[in-house]
This record gives sequence, structure tokens and C-alpha cells, in this order.
Amino acid sequence: MNLFDITGKKAIVTGGTRGLGFGMAEGLMEAGCEVAIVGTSDKVFDVAKGFCDKGFKCYGVKANLAHREEVYRAFKECVEKLGGDLDILVTAHGIQRRHSAEEFPLNEWDEVIDVNMNSVFILCQEAGKIMLAKGYGKIINIASMVSWFGGQTIPAYAAAKGGVTQLTKELSNDWIARGVNVNAIAPGYMATDMNEALLDKNNPRYMQITERIPAKRWGTGQDMKGACIFLASHASDYLGGAIIPVDGGYLVK
Repeated sequence: MNLFDITGKKAIVTGGTRGLGFGMAEGLMEAGCEVAIVGTSDKVFDVAKGFCDKGFKCYGVKANLAHREEVYRAFKECVEKLGGDLDILVTAHGIQRRHSAEEFPLNEWDEVIDVNMNSVFILCQEAGKIMLAKGYGKIINIASMVSWFGGQTIPAYAAAKGGVTQLTKELSNDWIARGVNVNAIAPGYMATDMNEALLDKNNPRYMQITERIPAKRWGTGQDMKGACIFLASHASDYLGGAIIPVDGGYLVK
């Protein structure tokens, strides 16, 4: 048996229209998966068509995951498009809001927590119902460097990613003996839209971060593919509640 073979598996990747989510969705399809991607705009349909034009099986679902009813609807629609089954869930969606903690608006706090943490729990819970019923499934959450560090000007994001890390561990404790593996990938500093404010090479913070990365570069969605495929396959059957850094060595510097 090829431990990494995921041919024919059915997957949902939220945030699959760009950045890290796009890279992981592409990696799963390259490995033979059928994938439903979720995005917030009509771009999701264009991205899905682009994947289909390359010969992959991909479906687009538009939803705003800040709203609870939209989370349930999007999940149901994805499963329907996948033929009523699900093997892999990757929760790669997320938003960022930046303010110093004493000035952070509560409405933006609520928005970040709803998108980055509450919707993740709902998606995991709904996926778990399907996966537990058949005794098999792989859930891959996306943590962050701020699962360990506090960060600055991002209190809501830090709180949400800390929550996702602990949620991943708890769900693993509940479900691993019943055939469902729940783990997380913690991306390092990635050259994505979310980090646009940090990517200005004239920004002193950009230089501080880059100098600390032993790999000497920021990551991309391509760098997420290997860990995602590993966690989506039988190769990770004895892994539970793990938070795997994909960070160019940043954490250990």
C-alpha cells in the first residue's frame, strides 16, 4: 500500500481561491483528490473552472463564513457536490484585522473570532459527523506562528489561532480512536495577501522576520502541499493533535 495515496478521496478546502488554501487545494487535486473549494466572492467559480480546465475535479462554493448559517449552507453544498461523502477537510480560510489592543474595535474582534475560530469548529463538527459514521476521515486545521507567540496589533487573530490549536487537540482526543485524525499545520511567515502589510521591503519588520528565517525566504502555498498531503493520507494514521510548523525553521532559530 502506498501510504500517501489519496486518489479518489473527497475533500473540502475553505479559503481555496488564493494563497495557502489555493496551494493546498491544488496539491490535493494533483494527488488525485476531488475537491470543493469555498471562497467569499464569485472568484471561487473562476478558480474552480481553472482547476477543471487543467483536468482536475473541482467545485466552487461561495459563502461568507462570518455568518453561522452560511457556514452550514456552504458545508452542505460542498458535500452535495462531492456526491454526499467527505474524506478530508482543510480549514484554510481566515481574515486579519490590525489595531493596537487598547483600540481594537469589538465589532472587528467578533468578526475575526467568528471567521477564524467559530466557523472552524462548526466545519469540524459537521465533517466529524460524516467521518465518524464511516470510521475514517482527516481534518487539517490551519494554525499559525501566533499559536505560540503573541504577535502585535492582532489580538483577535492571536486568540483565534490559539483557540484553533487547542480545538485541534481536543477533537483529536475525542475522535482518533474512532478513525478520524485531527491535526493542524502552522504556517510560518508566508508571502500572501494576509501579510501584505509586512511584505514591504522598506518595512523594518520585514527585514527582522526575514533575517530570522533559516531558509532565508518567506513561504508560499507551494510549501504547504507536502504537509497537507501527509496529513490527508494513511501516512498520518497514528498522528493526533499535532501542530506541524511549516516555517522555514523560524520557530527553532
